[in-house]
Amino acid sequence: MLKIEIIYNYSRNFAYYLLDLIVFVRDFLYLYGQNLLPIFYYWRIQMKVAVLGAAGGIGQALSLLLKTQLPAGSELSLYDVAPVVPGVAVDLSHIPTDVKVAGFGADSLGDALTGADIVLIPAGMPRKPGMDRADLFAVNAGIIKTLAEGIVANCPKALVGIITNPVNGTVPIVAEVFKKAGTYDASRVFGITTLDVIRSEAFIAELKGLNVADVKIPVIGGHSGTTILPLLSQVEGATFTDEEVATLTPRIQNAGTEVVNAKAGGGSATLSMGAAAARFCMSLVKGLQGEDVVDYAYVAVENGDAPYFAHPVRLGKNGVEEILSYGELSAFEEKAKNDMLATLKSDIQEGVDFMA
Repeated sequence: MLKIEIIYNYSRNFAYYLLDLIVFVRDFLYLYGQNLLPIFYYWRIQMKVAVLGAAGGIGQALSLLLKTQLPAGSELSLYDVAPVVPGVAVDLSHIPTDVKVAGFGADSLGDALTGADIVLIPAGMPRKPGMDRADLFAVNAGIIKTLAEGIVANCPKALVGIITNPVNGTVPIVAEVFKKAGTYDASRVFGITTLDVIRSEAFIAELKGLNVADVKIPVIGGHSGTTILPLLSQVEGATFTDEEVATLTPRIQNAGTEVVNAKAGGGSATLSMGAAAARFCMSLVKGLQGEDVVDYAYVAVENGDAPYFAHPVRLGKNGVEEILSYGELSAFEEKAKNDMLATLKSDIQEGVDFMA
């Protein structure tokens, strides 16, 4: 009986101690929890993100958003050939977040890239009224090639997100640079097509009177004109008439021209593209931190519709962990896809040929 009583008393005392501990932790967190948040932030994976072309309209908008969104303790490396880039870095450094910012000029590409986990490339000439994609490719192909060579030399394992247009052709250029260097990993090279997704979300919410935060839409294919294919048939919580599909699809496809014309020669889509690129970058960040993330990107595809194609992808610590199916298409979408494949494949081949 004595032994049983000792065990009972011990168990009761332990229960009291445990209850006291729980109450203490509860009260402590209530009083001091906010002060502990910075400590928990530092436990998250810190990283270095490089923005190449950081002094341009897209680059500055993107860099601003990353300064406020990257995990505490991260580094933001800004590179541009424009002499204003150190000033952009100083300007951003005045924003009170725990993200270190540094600016690098034309002769410091290697310094900007060394140790980078993610590289985002908005560098290049923006589209102006009257320009076609051939004009854009002629200027930007050489720029993207030079920057890709810098990545190969300084951070070949980085995740590389290409914004420079025409994305249909510049992504293959980056891939070919990596192939020539023997460091190509298809899972680490992305064409950022998120702008097509966020435009689709905004236009659908506006048309249907929905909360834009609730709108989810797949956008597949490429990143210019008719190669952009929003899958309106897969939008949950909304239905579209044939007339709405026939009107909304080309509006999404030509939204870039809408901005160029509205700016009357004063630029292209910079703010919305900066927001789109920041959103995709944060998906990459979450993947590197071990979270299960699904997003859309223009990636290399084996035995797919084209050698490169925008798909839903599962992101992880090594970039693309899995290329997911885009699902069943409506008759309208199937025809639109088949009609645009020749154009997309030609754009891709142009990039490959540039590196031949």
